[in-house]
Amino acid sequence: METEFLLPRFRELPQLGLYSDQVVTLVNEVLSPLLPADEGGKKKDSLPFTASMLNNYVKLRILSAPVKKQYTREQVATAIVLCVLKQVYSISEISALISFALDSAELPKAYDRFCTLFEQILVCTREKKDYATVLAADDTLYLLKNVLISCSAKFFVKEQLRKQLTGTVKPCASL
Repeated sequence: METEFLLPRFRELPQLGLYSDQVVTLVNEVLSPLLPADEGGKKKDSLPFTASMLNNYVKLRILSAPVKKQYTREQVATAIVLCVLKQVYSISEISALISFALDSAELPKAYDRFCTLFEQILVCTREKKDYATVLAADDTLYLLKNVLISCSAKFFVKEQLRKQLTGTVKPCASL
């Protein structure tokens, strides 16, 4: 049985500033359970987050610039969200989605809400449950729910394709 995937909550992210290589390592460790592994247990896909990506997000002003080369937990939380969303959405769409989410809540609350909803949707995807059980009380949550359903589906499809290619899952006879 698969273990439950949990994202760190805002209060669990490091309070002290992190250098770029530490941010990259942390984000990749957090998201590693979502990446398909090959037969030896090593991650097959390239890392979801690199130092170049971090620098580009700063240049594009999606992430604020570090202070004295250190990134805050707000920036780390944003980087985690970016890495999940970039599986499906363009940078301009991600920027708009983050702005929209932050219009209705402060970053710590918006990030924690993102984590909770994403975890619930991943469970629905993995266990083939109806997404309707995941509540979305307002327009912002309803949008976030749909965004995260698409991201969850992308991770699921990647894993199923990997299993099919390695012979651990038989292809469907017809769709």
